[in-house]
Amino acid sequence: MRLARQIRRHNRLYHADDAPEISDAEYDALVRRNAELEEAFPHLVRPDSPTQDVGHDVAASPLSKVRHEVRMMSLDNAFDDEEVAEFAARVRRFLALDAEEPVAFTAEDKIDGLSCSLRYEGGRLVRAATRGDGQVGEDVTANALHIPDIPQQLNGDVPEIFEVRGEVYMERAAFRALNEALMEEARAKAEAKGEPFDPESVRQFANPRNAAAGSLRQKDASVTAKRPLRFWAHGWGAASAVPGETQHDVVKALQGWGLPVSPDFRICHSLDEMYAAYHAIAEGRAGLPYEIDGVVYKVDRLDWQQRLGFVAKAPRWALARKFPAERAETVLETIDIQVGRTGKLTPVGRLAPVLVGGVTVTNVTLHNRDEIARLGVRPGDRVVIQRAGDVIPQVVENLTRPEDGDEDRPPFPFPDHCPECGSEAVAEEGEVDVRCTGGLICPAQRTERLKHFVSRGALDIEGLGEKTIDEFFALGWLESPADIFRLKDRREAILSLEGWQDKSVDNLLAAVDNKRTPDAARLLFGLGIRHIGAVTARDILKGIGDIRLLPAKARELFDYRDAHPRGPAEAISPFKSRMADKAKNVLGGADGIGWAVGEALADFFHEDHNLDVWNDLIGARPGGGVVDPPPYVVETKESRVSGMTVVFTGKLETMSRDEAKAQAERLGAKAAGSVSAKTDLLVAGPGAGSKLKKAEELGIEVIDEAGWAAIVAAAG
Repeated sequence: MRLARQIRRHNRLYHADDAPEISDAEYDALVRRNAELEEAFPHLVRPDSPTQDVGHDVAASPLSKVRHEVRMMSLDNAFDDEEVAEFAARVRRFLALDAEEPVAFTAEDKIDGLSCSLRYEGGRLVRAATRGDGQVGEDVTANALHIPDIPQQLNGDVPEIFEVRGEVYMERAAFRALNEALMEEARAKAEAKGEPFDPESVRQFANPRNAAAGSLRQKDASVTAKRPLRFWAHGWGAASAVPGETQHDVVKALQGWGLPVSPDFRICHSLDEMYAAYHAIAEGRAGLPYEIDGVVYKVDRLDWQQRLGFVAKAPRWALARKFPAERAETVLETIDIQVGRTGKLTPVGRLAPVLVGGVTVTNVTLHNRDEIARLGVRPGDRVVIQRAGDVIPQVVENLTRPEDGDEDRPPFPFPDHCPECGSEAVAEEGEVDVRCTGGLICPAQRTERLKHFVSRGALDIEGLGEKTIDEFFALGWLESPADIFRLKDRREAILSLEGWQDKSVDNLLAAVDNKRTPDAARLLFGLGIRHIGAVTARDILKGIGDIRLLPAKARELFDYRDAHPRGPAEAISPFKSRMADKAKNVLGGADGIGWAVGEALADFFHEDHNLDVWNDLIGARPGGGVVDPPPYVVETKESRVSGMTVVFTGKLETMSRDEAKAQAERLGAKAAGSVSAKTDLLVAGPGAGSKLKKAEELGIEVIDEAGWAAIVAAAG
């Protein structure tokens, strides 16, 4: 379950948020491990397994939704010649072909873009949609009309209905130019407002694929029109007729209609030709103007494709052979320890500069203490690094061995005290990450927490960017969040700094003053207490109502833990269960509250320096601090489910579970996590299991997702 959740999270970050945290190779390894486990233990395959899903949920998208007439599938992956040979053999076995029967495959480069479906009726483009989760995508028709490669009218004899499937992408040079333009645009805006320009506050795209996805999925099509997007076709979906009997025939027809296709598209009549196609495309990869990440093979004959059919999320007749991560050798010169907002000590390797995949790399992530020990790396070692996608490179092998005469060099001493404040640095039970215990007295955490406090998801104070916080902190003006609200007393001092003018100072102070009566949930999230994200902050405040009650609630949790410690021989699970029950009881019973949240609150408010910060910011009474958050109230609408307890189960296809629960709360209902005699309504999606069965046994009303959508719509 943990592995499946991890994959789904990275899937969402890549497909929905355009913000991947790991490389393609790391993601592929997770997926392969999950598939191996499911093959070994098929009875454990869950309905929401990543092997059953394609793409991502589009519930949170501002664009309207489109249901695909023919599902947009993903592809199974291969990583070596043996897996390609097994794919070809599998095709032969399934079709029961004689050994002498020739089987042709097409091969083409796999461009790293965003999947898109173009529906043509009578040869005219009527709709463009992203893949989404494969069944429901986002309508991007208005945006696609601005992509020069996508013809609005096809040439020649075109079927009445034909859906072209392909990829929207951005070339490398265009990607670099776009990021430069975003930087210059932000600079011009800051100058026009009379504000200091902070380059670090400019959000740029991480790589060409993210740039293409972000540009195509704009709510405002005029923004897309300014972005240099490209498109090429590689397949089709719904069609009133198919122009040919082979994959090759249809791709050539697409080209004849005016659609660009891969210039490396070819037919292979043997395994040797399939291998040769892969190596030829791989060798030319660096010289291409766009990013590719592999080669796609497809059975050429369409009647055989039809017989082969599909597995859960991919066709049996197609395979993507992925390129290995790009690697290079260099020297690890030093290892620096960075301290993050939550106190995590992250080792970063500084390298002798090396060119990898056209990019000069000087830094590499070493993840944590355990990874350093596993690799056995020390400053001075020669290492192999890999760069897959456009994430921070990583060390994959240490080439310096003890037998090379370096056995006298000691291992790297990972610090047990924070390099910034000297506080003890420890790892919680069951965790690999080492964290500083200094909290708000740690300079590294202090600046990072201040940046988090003013960030968009927290208090969202405009004009107070990372560079400004670093500058004010260095001057001694910002020691804690409350100091932000005292900046009004430093107006003349700020004005004396380079880059500040009357207008920019006044704008900053006005933005700060506007947050003196902040949303309580944003304020709690902004404090940066570990395990308390934006959703959990709302859950806590829905339970207790007034944020000023938190220190007393935390004290109650701390006293309970102190009086009921984990026994010497007790397993961790019973202890966690006790703490989770107590935390729910103390904090109002919200579903999102568990033992970790209870412990985090207890630890945070037990520290005197954190209490000092709290009292300085909020005060013991209304008006006692520098901010005055009002009681937290959830606005509700009258609806047919007002006062009812609602449970959601199964896979929701048009919204996330969090969105569904939020809708229930806005309609005056309570969203529960389990079915009981107190449950009034069960909303069941595909894959509903034991909860549905229990609801039916108890005679509880059961509706599907469409029925729930009707209730929401009726409430206005």
